[in-house]
Amino acid sequence: MSKPNLARRVAEAAEIALTTRKYVTFIDVVTGLRWLHSRHVDTWRQGRAATLAELAAVDEDRLLATAALLKEWALAKGLRPVDTPYVAGTRDRRELRFTAAHGQEPFRVHWLSPDLSEARVRRLTEAKVPDLVAVAPLDAWTCASCGDTGPYLIVEDDSPHCLTCADLDHLVFLPSGNAALSRRAKQESGLSAVVVRFNRRRKVYQRVGLLVEEGALAAAEERCLADEEVRLRRRERDRERRAEQDVEFQARMAAEIARLFPGCPAERAREIAEHAAQRGSGRVGRSAAGRALDEGAITLAVIASVRHLDTDYDRLLMSGVPRMEARDLVRERIEGKLEEFRR
Repeated sequence: MSKPNLARRVAEAAEIALTTRKYVTFIDVVTGLRWLHSRHVDTWRQGRAATLAELAAVDEDRLLATAALLKEWALAKGLRPVDTPYVAGTRDRRELRFTAAHGQEPFRVHWLSPDLSEARVRRLTEAKVPDLVAVAPLDAWTCASCGDTGPYLIVEDDSPHCLTCADLDHLVFLPSGNAALSRRAKQESGLSAVVVRFNRRRKVYQRVGLLVEEGALAAAEERCLADEEVRLRRRERDRERRAEQDVEFQARMAAEIARLFPGCPAERAREIAEHAAQRGSGRVGRSAAGRALDEGAITLAVIASVRHLDTDYDRLLMSGVPRMEARDLVRERIEGKLEEFRR
């Protein structure tokens, strides 16, 4: 890839992150370029990889060049650099390394917008110790210390350890689902760990609960019982507010679809936006690029609609045709429909 082309792609990925959060990181860019998936970043943050580079689809020199291009773009935008430590979610809280061959400074910088509030700047720049992470493994495993196994493992010295060997076997599991109870149990607990499990379908580590002290869980349950009615009213207000935000966002996405594809019927544009932007769906409309109304993300949402509604793609899948082969078979039909929508 030529340097001008890489610079353009870096700028596009950085612009999406800046629009969404008002700051940009190196990780935002490399995940936006799809050189790394979020699951790779999770694995690295859990201390299960020596460097982030070993999980990337490009070599360390390309990553260094990307960091340099991000710096050029950020300085031209007037963004403020803040060096931010990256620490593993392991017992030793060791510093995370991006690459083996280069210094870590170019990769650790957060580039902050001048529009970012002082409160958010403080939260971003304050050194934050990451949560200790316990993994609920899907496959059989063996503790590196005692040779035993268990429902959860903790990574220490790049090896898995059971809760007993990690001195965490006195903790109890609190499943996700009650945000107030989880938050309060963690506050009450002197020692805790976030429990994650790998979702093979979505290819990401998902939080499934917490390990907390038993007394802390009991205290948190008492606090939750005391103000349950107040929290129910607050949740209802929050639900209504989110619903209003979703309607407004879907309307803006439908308007952007209409702008990019003026031949697309208004009702069809609305349906595409409602489907792509559905909260919690994981679809392209809920991605960082989708929330920024990036042209590429909007186009992908329209393509997905055309693929399922205007071609034989679904029938091909049901007849046993492999997914990528089915996509190739309907590609011309999709391009034709997109040209029709662009007129």
